[in-house]
Amino acid sequence: MAALNMLWTGLALLGILGVLQIPTQAQAALQPNFQEDKFLGLWFTSGLASNSSWFLEKKTALSMCKSVVTPAADGGLSLTSTFLRKDQCETRTLLLRPAGPPGCYSYTSPHWSSNHEVSVVETDYKAYALLYTESFRGPGQDFSMATLYSRTQVPKAEIKEKFTTFAKAQGFTEDGIVFLPQTDKCMEEDP
Repeated sequence: MAALNMLWTGLALLGILGVLQIPTQAQAALQPNFQEDKFLGLWFTSGLASNSSWFLEKKTALSMCKSVVTPAADGGLSLTSTFLRKDQCETRTLLLRPAGPPGCYSYTSPHWSSNHEVSVVETDYKAYALLYTESFRGPGQDFSMATLYSRTQVPKAEIKEKFTTFAKAQGFTEDGIVFLPQTDKCMEEDP
């Protein structure tokens, strides 16, 4: 019986120590008084951050993409993104369904068939927006990403610094933060 108690005590201690070694992540808040109508229009995906193995493997092959946000017919937002893939322009549309307070949405990934929650954490509507996305697919398969949207293809240095600070506050490491290179392909401003 004493051996069993020692085993449970040891496991509990390992659990506590394991938790203490995991970096704490700041919970992503929402943009106060989010105004969906001001968020509509053309955005460029200028920066991404994630610690997922997929992202870390592919990040050097990624380039800037454009996204057009419009109101969806049945509520929420329609997000149409155009990006360069294998030297061709591809376009994908996601329906962002309201999922709580204003600025919080959910969507189903067409590629993974998993549900994602995306939050508009901070925006000035005119120059930048910081978004945080997470998905819970199962043990060891959770996914999270920070995204920098900018209204122009060249965000100001202070906006890039704001994104870096935000991404690090979410627990992303320096090697998991990337500013996407500009490309002339697929960037026409007409949706």
